Amino acid sequence: MSVTIESATTLTADVLVLGGGPAGAWAAWSAAAEGASVVLADKGYVGTSGATAPGGTTLLVIPPVAELREQAVQARLKAGGYLSENAWIHRVLDEVEIRLRLLEDWGYPFRKDERGETLRTHLHGPEYMKLMRRAVRKAGVRILDQSPALELLADEHGVGGARGIDRLTGRTWEVRAHAVVVATGGCTFLSKGLGCNVLTGEGLLMSAEAGAELSGMEFSRQYAPSYADGSVTRGRMLAWSTLYDAAGRSIHAGDRTFGSMHKLLLEGPVYASIDLADTDEKRRFLRQAHPIFFMPLERAGIDPFKDKFPLTLRYEGTMRGTGGLRLAGEDCRTTVAGLYAAGDAASRERVMGAVSGGGAYNASWAICSGCWSGRGAARHALGAGKSGDPDRRALQPVGRHGLDAGRETDAPIDTTALVGDIQRDVLPLNINFYRSESGIAGALGRLDALREALGGSVPGTVQGRVRAREAAGMLTVARWMYTAALARKETRGLAALAEYPALDPRQTHRLILSGIDEIAVGTERAPHAEELGRADGQAKGEAS
Repeated sequence: MSVTIESATTLTADVLVLGGGPAGAWAAWSAAAEGASVVLADKGYVGTSGATAPGGTTLLVIPPVAELREQAVQARLKAGGYLSENAWIHRVLDEVEIRLRLLEDWGYPFRKDERGETLRTHLHGPEYMKLMRRAVRKAGVRILDQSPALELLADEHGVGGARGIDRLTGRTWEVRAHAVVVATGGCTFLSKGLGCNVLTGEGLLMSAEAGAELSGMEFSRQYAPSYADGSVTRGRMLAWSTLYDAAGRSIHAGDRTFGSMHKLLLEGPVYASIDLADTDEKRRFLRQAHPIFFMPLERAGIDPFKDKFPLTLRYEGTMRGTGGLRLAGEDCRTTVAGLYAAGDAASRERVMGAVSGGGAYNASWAICSGCWSGRGAARHALGAGKSGDPDRRALQPVGRHGLDAGRETDAPIDTTALVGDIQRDVLPLNINFYRSESGIAGALGRLDALREALGGSVPGTVQGRVRAREAAGMLTVARWMYTAALARKETRGLAALAEYPALDPRQTHRLILSGIDEIAVGTERAPHAEELGRADGQAKGEAS
């Protein structure tokens, strides 16, 4: 159905936050707490959209005992291939503890142990995000629901706002702001993970159009198991499962290693039954731990503790990877003045290195980076004074890809075909998980050729305009991922190439990407790189 695009709603604020998941909500609250006027624009409805709201998440909580925390930091440094930074990991451990106490003060019902001590180790998504919406509104933040941003505004002084569209009314909107926090999540390429289909990479694209750099994009090979006819990706349930082939033969039981499910699925269909939970007590524990996992199965008439159900793997892209906008300061500023990043839109290399921290690290990072970026953006805005008044700046939209500004032909952009072409080179295991130089180079060549399709005319409907921008975001993120993958000629964490199966200590640095049409690759020193050599020497000494 064609929808008339109405004229713009124009607002002015100190800080504009793009994205209403946990990171965006914390950023908006934090900026408001600093005294800034704040507008939060979300692609969906703040409180229900995104990967956290429909499920739940564990948290990284380590008691404030110096020895315990140092052990955790050293373990993370080693697991991440020595690309993370001790100081940033300590910052997350300290900050998340403060914010979880605040959540409890706001009324979040954390469980308690038998001694009455609060267990701040897990957040139930619906309750958590409902509470965050209430906190954000109470702080005076103006929320624009169902209002995806399409492009940033900028001038010679940096970023100063954004433009977007209201899905429900068809009205465009423009918010002029002293500072912008991008908290739009990672990019999962419409792979149908629960709550993830709003994560299409346009936040990274619009930031790059303003000149922002990226880091860690090669660490992006994470897939998560799911019931084939569902979208819930809670793989921990499968630790209680036996896996079967199409003939009903048992092929695996219990915990899996990284990549083991991928290998089985390439060999043929895989079915699971949670039959290792062999008592009522175990089954009750699993249901209480992740009730949402069981919903699609039971709706299909499947008893997951007795029946066999088909599995698939859903690609998690940069959401469960570690790449995103490069951070240039402890306040989560990017390399562009006035532009900040939080959550999965930001590179998590400084905390996680080459390996995703899973839900616990990601959830804690969302809280911490949200608070830091919101505070940093507010201080930038409030320090700008009248000389930085966005209404007096010569701000211009800087978006082009998948927008009218990038139109080169009258042929319409076929967004459905374009998304399908992108997915064919991003989702398959034999291209993206089992990476090789020839396979990635071939896929990158095909993706590069798709850029021409973005030069057509943008669909006239609201959803068509949004989808064109999403397609541009996915295409660009895929090209960044594969460009970085080819530049890292080794295997480290979530980066791997078949031709280089070992870690190369000489490549203990970060890869920095910039540009869209032409992508440039540089390197950045990792502060703890030398510790890899010492650890390697110590291990060899102990073995000899």
